[in-house]
Amino acid sequence: MRAIDALGLLCAVAAALMLTVAVLVVSFMVVHRSLGASAFWEIELAVYLMVGAIFLASPYTLRTKGHVNVDLLDILLGGRAKRAVAYGTAAVGCAVCLYLAWHGWKLFHEAWVTGETSESMWKPVRWPLYLAMPVGLALTALQYAAEVWKIGARGQR
Repeated sequence: MRAIDALGLLCAVAAALMLTVAVLVVSFMVVHRSLGASAFWEIELAVYLMVGAIFLASPYTLRTKGHVNVDLLDILLGGRAKRAVAYGTAAVGCAVCLYLAWHGWKLFHEAWVTGETSESMWKPVRWPLYLAMPVGLALTALQYAAEVWKIGARGQR
């Protein structure tokens, strides 16, 4: 449990750094273009960083209950029913994350093998962008498993 939580925190820190760099890149772009200069790489780099940050922050967001959560059933139900709903939603969330991670892995692998690049003038490789999806979602599935374990541990007390 501690290792999963630590990994999620590490990913959240990486995501925060990525967002910070994206903000700096966009700020540079605004200043650079306002001075009449032009560059072609800033927007795409900022997009890559933001997409990566979203997926890498997902496990930490789940752990801290930052995802959108409808807690009406949680409030109305008690005991076993509440725990059953928690298990069910965690199982569905984990399954969705694993499914999307698998398809993200296929996207990453194809981009890696073919050397796929962006269609922009900068032409960065696409595999880092695609890799964020399976890594982030696999770690989120792992965090869902940890959440299920926590539910079980609370139920045994």
